[in-house]
Amino acid sequence: MVVEDTGLIGHWPLAGDTQDASGHGHHGSNRDADLTAAGPDGRTSGAAQFDGRTAAIEVAASDALRLGTGDFSISVWVHTAQVLDDVLGDIVSKYDPHRRRGFNFSIQNYAGVTSHQANWRNVHFGIDNARTEPTWTDCGRPGNNLRVYALCVYNGDLYAGTFETGADEAGHLYRYAGGTEWVDCGSPDPCNTVAALAIYEGRLYAGVSRYRAGGSALPESLNQHPGGRIYRYEDDGSWTDCGHLAGADSIAGLTVYKGQLYAIPLYSQGVFRYAGGQRWVDCGTPGRRLMALAVYDGHLYATGNEGGGLFRYDGGTEWTSCGFQADTTQVYSVAIHGGRLYTGTWPTGTVFRWDGQTGWADTGRLGEEQEVMGMAVYNGKLYAGTLPLANVYRYDGDGAWASTGQLDTTPAVKYRRVWSMAVYQGRLFGGTLPSGHVYSLEAGRNVTHDRELAPGWRQLVAVRERSRLKLYVDGAAVATSAPFDAADYDLSNEQPLRIGMGAHDHFCGRMADLRLYGRALTEREVARLAHRGTAE
Repeated sequence: MVVEDTGLIGHWPLAGDTQDASGHGHHGSNRDADLTAAGPDGRTSGAAQFDGRTAAIEVAASDALRLGTGDFSISVWVHTAQVLDDVLGDIVSKYDPHRRRGFNFSIQNYAGVTSHQANWRNVHFGIDNARTEPTWTDCGRPGNNLRVYALCVYNGDLYAGTFETGADEAGHLYRYAGGTEWVDCGSPDPCNTVAALAIYEGRLYAGVSRYRAGGSALPESLNQHPGGRIYRYEDDGSWTDCGHLAGADSIAGLTVYKGQLYAIPLYSQGVFRYAGGQRWVDCGTPGRRLMALAVYDGHLYATGNEGGGLFRYDGGTEWTSCGFQADTTQVYSVAIHGGRLYTGTWPTGTVFRWDGQTGWADTGRLGEEQEVMGMAVYNGKLYAGTLPLANVYRYDGDGAWASTGQLDTTPAVKYRRVWSMAVYQGRLFGGTLPSGHVYSLEAGRNVTHDRELAPGWRQLVAVRERSRLKLYVDGAAVATSAPFDAADYDLSNEQPLRIGMGAHDHFCGRMADLRLYGRALTEREVARLAHRGTAE
């Protein structure tokens, strides 16, 4: 036996079946995964194809899979397509959402986080035992902003787009430098807001706006220069003008669908697709202004500003209504949680789950709030920011939402918002109005690969070693967590081991040679596994 085969709890080659090759009998039960797909070497090995909709493999709970407080490692080969029509979802999980106990291993694609595509192909590994930091950490105020309008993880860094209200001020892009420090990356346009951020073809794009601050019960900006343009941020720090949306003075959102960049204006109707240079193609309108764009189960979706609702893009200029949420006039955000689409709304401060066709389920009101904005799935749970008190709530299921704290306590204002969210350096970040500060929180212990995971076959390894978590991509170490007391994180639970499914979504892609070890792999072993592939 080679060294890398010692200490296996389970080994699922996923080459034609779901059997456990470790000899421990942890055989999987297949649901809709295609077990005849080509593996990493393309010839002698096989793989499981997961459709991102229903496919998953479950391994029944057992004493051997109760990981407790000890070391363990997960090694797996994953294949993702270059052109996506869905989020990428969860690789493997064993997590009890009610007790908040277990582990999560996923690839994050978060669009519709209000105006921005916050995370794009970022790998996350986290453990939890119902442990959350007692307070959010103040990460500073980028520039002189009143609203952190967008957050986006790009090329290893966290970026923020801002609203700045002075007559001689304009919206800026800032890069987080740690602590409370932010580096000014410039202003692409004279207007007052950098409102939307997204990664497209490996580059960071920004949509700019003339934000009307009266919508947040603030004095109107003295800067009334129109926006409505999209810019590309270049490696040398310069900006390239990528054109203007017809009839628009503001941008409401950006996202990528089927390898194309889409944009929507805020104060006018329309959906537009980028055609290169400064050209944008009109993709029609559902007949109302829109708030956010998201991708889910093969389709592009947009949320309604005037009368709420969700709308599916059917190609050309055609849109189909997916129904309307009760007592809702504006739908601000989208999150994909547990394989389902959730929306944040105004004026009842309620999150609704789409049940297909035109059906919607009320999943509860967040305290006494009126509006739900930024939403993100983080280490097994769905989080959402609110107005007027700028709280962030965690969804605990069955209509129950628990507050994790108030981020903005600015006195003598009508509205406070947690508008933007992103997951970065293993933490959940939220941007506020009107203080303009960014805050962060860690739930459990986490590591993230804050760079875009390249398409094609990639070997991923997640390790818990005593008081640290480690993450590897293609044999190279990419992230290490802050230290923790191992005794605080007993991961034992009675949930099955789920392959290709978890708290985010069904996995969309191929998977091969999944190994679970009851020990911490060394860096040398990780490198050897990356070299071996599944050809043996």
